[in-house]
Amino acid sequence: MNESNKRLARVCLVGRPNVGKSTLLNRMCGSRVSIVEPTAGVTRDRIAVQARLFSGRDERWVEVIDTGGIGIVDRDDLGPRVEEQVATAMAGADLILFLVDGRDGVAPLDQKVAESLRVSNRPVILCVNKVESEEISWGTEEFRRLGVGQDLFPISAQNGVGLTELYESICEVLSTDTFLDKPLEPEEPTMKLAVVGRRNAGKSTLINALAREERMIVSEIPGTTRDSVDVVFERDGKRFIAIDTAGVRKKKSIADAIEFYSDTRSYRSIRRADVVVLLFDMTVPISSIEKKLARYVIDQHLPVVLASNKWDLSETTVKAFREELDIELRGLSWAPFMTLSAKQGRGIDRLVERAEDLYRQGRHRVTTGELNRVLARALTARVPNSKGYRAKVSYATQAEISPPTFVLFVNDKGLFSKDYIRYLTNRIREELPFKDVPVRIVLREKNRDEKEIKESTR
Repeated sequence: MNESNKRLARVCLVGRPNVGKSTLLNRMCGSRVSIVEPTAGVTRDRIAVQARLFSGRDERWVEVIDTGGIGIVDRDDLGPRVEEQVATAMAGADLILFLVDGRDGVAPLDQKVAESLRVSNRPVILCVNKVESEEISWGTEEFRRLGVGQDLFPISAQNGVGLTELYESICEVLSTDTFLDKPLEPEEPTMKLAVVGRRNAGKSTLINALAREERMIVSEIPGTTRDSVDVVFERDGKRFIAIDTAGVRKKKSIADAIEFYSDTRSYRSIRRADVVVLLFDMTVPISSIEKKLARYVIDQHLPVVLASNKWDLSETTVKAFREELDIELRGLSWAPFMTLSAKQGRGIDRLVERAEDLYRQGRHRVTTGELNRVLARALTARVPNSKGYRAKVSYATQAEISPPTFVLFVNDKGLFSKDYIRYLTNRIREELPFKDVPVRIVLREKNRDEKEIKESTR
């Protein structure tokens, strides 16, 4: 098989609720990707992550897929939607890890999962989890009567017990020329696009529209998505990652630990994104939630698209809503605004193109000569109010990208007010290719810096 047509093998974790699937995923990939909380039904969407498995003899990269518990009954009555996601994950898997709880023994729901696996036509490994003691390990043989699995492995995903042997078996089952041994290096950096907003703004619907498949559970019930989920999608032969996030809530409305961790991960998703889509629900007014998210995006110096979803249900004009945004979300006047209907698929391609443009702007570098010419014109046009002292910029240089960061060496930082720094930022944005992205200016006192360097070398 042509190397370019190969992919990583897919390992799907299935089982009834609360048997430790998310704990095992986190252990396999070496980080807390899935929310782990002792409440049945925490995971709802299917979550895929690359993992590097070390066995006693071999090593292999795989794509591990966490799924919701089969037979889930939760307060939002999303059990059937969760099981649809599980069935989709199983159909695309190359190997299934069937997790059961060694402490509980064989449960009726384990039998239900086993029945679905018998007709899946996929290789299955039976993992008896939560085997932290010798007493529990004595009872693991009873799970063989489930009648599925090429072998049985007593493990503790929490403590890492028995995982080397399990990884050995995984590598053995997947040791064919069909799959890649390790991920292909992307030719270009992959843009990570985080979709954030209030609950029920249409984030999961937008992610599904980007992926062109039902990757996320969509429901009219607010708060359906609990985890931050990475979904890979392609446009025009380019590969992107969309990050679906749980809807952010007001602190007083956070009901339990699950919602607390969901909220926390939404902000973490913003931090690791290259571009953020701040999604507005046009059927409800702008609230403190959008303002809080906007302030966080500003503080992180991230490019952002202000996207109004469900535009087909609104009678507001583009001009009127943009003016409202400029009033309510101060500090984001540079951010582009667009309308879309995720449910009807309107504006999706334009959104990707806009995000890509912001990604390029954020990674652009200018020469020191270009930058200093722009600043010279800005200083000539408007001299800072220096209270009798003349403010000077000796020279400037671009220090970083994403966000574009410019270091200005000045005679006295105290002579440059916040208003004047804002003025210089706007001039840089207007005259250089940074029109729609945040720009940072860092002031350094040239003489003081030189003095500190001399003192540090004595």
